[in-house]
Amino acid sequence: MREILSAAAIALFTSLSLHSGNIYVSASTGSDLGSGDSASPLLTVGEAVKRARELRRLNHLKADEEIRIILEEGVYPQTTTLFIRPEDSGSKSAPTVIASAPGAKAIISGGVKVTGWKKGTDDERVRPELRDHVWVADAPLSANRMIETRQLYVNGKKAFRASMLGPGTMERMVDFNIEDKSITVPAPEIDLSNAKNLEMTVHQRWAIAILRVKNIIPVEGGNVKVFFHDPESSLEFAHPWPQPVIDGERGNSSYVFTNALELLDTPGEWHQDYPSGKIFYYPESGVNPISAEIVTPLLETIVTVDGTRERQVKNFRFENVAFEYSSWTRPSREGHVTLQGGFRLLDAYKLLIPGLPEKAELENQAWIARPEAAITVSHATGIDFDGCTFNHLGATGLDYVTSVSESTVSDCKFEDIGGTAIQIGTFPDRGFETHVPYIPLDSTEICSGITISRNLIRNATNEDWGCVGIGAGYVRDLTISDNEVCELNYSGICVGWGWTPLESGMRNNRITGNYVHDFAAQLYDAGGIYTLSNQPGSIISGNRIENLIDAPYATNHRGFYIYFDEATDGYTVENNLCPDAEFGYNRPGPSMVIRNNGPHVVLNNKK
Repeated sequence: MREILSAAAIALFTSLSLHSGNIYVSASTGSDLGSGDSASPLLTVGEAVKRARELRRLNHLKADEEIRIILEEGVYPQTTTLFIRPEDSGSKSAPTVIASAPGAKAIISGGVKVTGWKKGTDDERVRPELRDHVWVADAPLSANRMIETRQLYVNGKKAFRASMLGPGTMERMVDFNIEDKSITVPAPEIDLSNAKNLEMTVHQRWAIAILRVKNIIPVEGGNVKVFFHDPESSLEFAHPWPQPVIDGERGNSSYVFTNALELLDTPGEWHQDYPSGKIFYYPESGVNPISAEIVTPLLETIVTVDGTRERQVKNFRFENVAFEYSSWTRPSREGHVTLQGGFRLLDAYKLLIPGLPEKAELENQAWIARPEAAITVSHATGIDFDGCTFNHLGATGLDYVTSVSESTVSDCKFEDIGGTAIQIGTFPDRGFETHVPYIPLDSTEICSGITISRNLIRNATNEDWGCVGIGAGYVRDLTISDNEVCELNYSGICVGWGWTPLESGMRNNRITGNYVHDFAAQLYDAGGIYTLSNQPGSIISGNRIENLIDAPYATNHRGFYIYFDEATDGYTVENNLCPDAEFGYNRPGPSMVIRNNGPHVVLNNKK
């Protein structure tokens, strides 16, 4: 042990004595006992960040010399979250940078491979005719614990959890009963009364609920009543917005049963058994699990940039780096009932006598929690992502949480994101009732000066349909420009929170030059661009918005190219190209300016 420590100390001293701003890392040939130069690269990103921290601490760099952590081609697995802290800060002229080597693509991954597959099972829950076609593997271990997962990827493609119907397909419920906290549905063709870990995903207007099934009881008319575990049962039947619809314009709200081995019947589906942890997979044609790369995520958060109000993280940049494989497992433990935008409810109910001091007409209260995220940034300035890719992430992709300023996300790609691709700003959570205007004692808590530009966001919201492409809460001086945002189950670009006409610090937000298309694939009350509350000095201009999907299970046709939801005010909205300018309005304020929008607008010489 002494020899190892001595070698590490010598390597650290040698690297510091190089007085170089470059630190090299190789996933294939590196060693964390190396010097960190190009001839002796390090192995892990975490060790490289530590070496950079020491260079700064001991003043081994010129004042204007940046530190570049250069990652060679390869996968850099993280078994714990990579923690960037105030001591890792650079300066505006000399930032700290993590970058792929020229011509390379380095992947920082929160995933682990699933191996040891064996063909065939004698488990009686699998249909007899399918038992020879199903493969089984033990869940990977992390340290001495089995990994529990809700995501599995086969050769870079997300596999579907076992479901009663095909992906994205649902059936209509019969009744939703708030008195006995039950949902009545047609009796399934397969007996699910003894199915372990069974879940029901429920479509409710602009959100979904994921409910763990407690029991199923047959009732008359060939139906069954389904009851659920707490806490989600109490939340689902107490909160009024949103709830499922019975006898709507298009009929009743819809649902689907998932996550039971009895439902594993379609190539491409999989299921993890509990408590055994065994993973069952019914491969698609041509896929051999032994030779395929099958990955499940280990980490919920791959990278966190985390300062404090007193000591921020400053001037740290990621260039041309990929972030892949983050998990989202909480619904397996407590279900998932949301208010909007993927923000889950901690408590919610309808007020018997409406009204709060801040909002006299309010007839419900709700307390929420923020979604999990693969990369989080808090109390920081100058935290940039340039040319990066974000793939196979279970919940939010990148989240600028609180007190973040003067940061940029540019020329990045976000694909296969379970929740919101990019999230920015405060969404008052925990003990703060979410309809009360958020006015922090310290105004710097509101994220400001953030630019989101020239990014591609595609196939987000594929686990929590109620999330969005780009979502911003309480923010100011935000610029969202020249992005392509598409293939979403709900809204495209959303800015604002609070449902309030009052001044709350949101202002000067610009949504310009974006291309939003193929949205609202499953839910309604959606907008290609969607706003909430009073945001003086803000602009929506020069955007192209098209292909608002007629969601197959929506109980009405409510969806808009631009939707000014409750108390939106302070926006100038002009020169936006869309098939029509019949926008959505929910009590907008008096300072809206809306002019010259519709199919006649010319953008970049295109109509």
